[in-house]
This record gives sequence, C-alpha cells and structure tokens, in this order.
Amino acid sequence: MRELVKGVFLEEDYPGVRLGAVVADGAALLVDTPLRIEDGREWLAGVGARGRPRYLVLLDDHPDRVYGARGFDLALFAHHRAREAIAAWPDPLRSSAHLQGAEAERLKRVSGLARAVPHVGFDDELHLLLGSMRVELWHRPGPRPGSIWVVVPSARVVFVGDTVWTHEPPYLGEADLEAWLDSLAELRGTAFARYKIVSARDGLVRREALTAMSGFLRKVASRMARLRQHGDEPQAAARLAPQLAKGFRMSAARREQAMLRLQAGLVRLYAEQFARG
Repeated sequence: MRELVKGVFLEEDYPGVRLGAVVADGAALLVDTPLRIEDGREWLAGVGARGRPRYLVLLDDHPDRVYGARGFDLALFAHHRAREAIAAWPDPLRSSAHLQGAEAERLKRVSGLARAVPHVGFDDELHLLLGSMRVELWHRPGPRPGSIWVVVPSARVVFVGDTVWTHEPPYLGEADLEAWLDSLAELRGTAFARYKIVSARDGLVRREALTAMSGFLRKVASRMARLRQHGDEPQAAARLAPQLAKGFRMSAARREQAMLRLQAGLVRLYAEQFARG
C-alpha cells in the first residue's frame, strides 16, 4: 500500500480492483474491498495500523468489489441503486451462471452475501467526516447505474471506480454511454485539473487516458447505431470486440478473459439499449 498524498493510500496487490484508504485524525475510510475474504483481513490490518477503520464505501455493485465486503464489520455506504442491486442477489450465488469476464467468476459459488448489502444508500451526494477531513461521495453513473466517485478535496484525489480503463476494455452490459462520457468530460475539466485520478482497474491514470476512454465509448456508440440500422440481432455485437479492443494494452495472459468481458457487455448493451423491439 502506497501513500499518494498525506493520508490517502492506494493498494494494488490484490486480485479484483485497486483499493483506496483515506486516513485522518486516527480514523480511516476504505474504498472497495479485495475479492477474497482472507485478503480483506490482511488489508484491513494494514489500514488499521494507520487509523481505526470506520467506513467502507463501494463504488458500485460490480462483484469484483462487493464480494469481499462480506468480511468487513464497518458502516457500509453505496449509491442506492447499487444497494438495491446487491440486495437482490440470490444467496448463495453462482458466479459462473452469467459469464462477464469478471475476476469474481473465479470463486464459482459465493454465500453470505447479505453481509455485503450496504447499510446506507444515497441519491446524489453524501459527505462524511474523518475528524477534520471531509470525504465526498458523488453519484456519477456511466459504467453502472449506481456508480459513484470518492472525492477528497483537501488532498486533491478522486477515486473514480470503473470510469477509466487503460489496459483492458470494460464491461459494458450495464453502461449508460452518454452519462459515462459526461463523467469523463467532467474529469477533463478545470475542477479536476490538479487532482490525482485513481482508477479501480489501473490505479493512477494520466489525463490522456480520459481522452482515450472517451474515444472508445464514442466508437462503441457509433458501431451500435450502425448495427441497429442494419437490423442485426444482439449476438452480432460480439463481432465488434476485436476492433474495439485495439486501443487497450492487454497482456497475452489476460486477453481471453478481457475479450469475454467486452463481448458479453456489447451483446447485453445492444440488446437492452439499441436493438429494435
């Protein structure tokens, strides 16, 4: 775990998503959880050496960041749309029932998910205090309806969850492309010009990554519209994946999983938002 600025930490060593922690006046707020329960215990101990963990924030309802929350006895926060989605999951849940290229699918069967349901849901914005430090939770849909950011104004750090990907393509099955593009435009604006931007998939990202991500999403929208014009069936959307993936720096070892994620997301996105009824 490394300190980005005083009191704000980034953890990149666990499977799943990159994690964050904000520590001030002896208290800590955690951003997302490791996928595996045992990794969560280790990470909690590491954060606990710097401040007493009080809050846990989930940046959306993606299984990669939610499953590990079963092992945390903290006040748990998320957007109300994410909270509703998690509460609706069957328990136990078979991760392999609908393959989406998620890291969580390696677990196959997950039980005890009631313990991962957030205690507090909010609509647009929620502020939490760690002593004198204010941490702001902002609803910023795009990747999923319940996606949020964790903004630390005094430290000029923002945790943006799945809003930005650089090495691999995102899952698009629950995306709102227009809202996602709006969120990226906001990050490129003057309000965040001096902020460190933390992606849940790639850690610290440069501002050029925001432009590249926007370009990718615009290509997705354009290709989807073209399929719709031709009257294609949803499965045809999977054929778009190789061309759309060219801008990402996928490793050979992870290419199969990343392409599955992209293909599954394209098919669902087209079926639910573009296909003619």
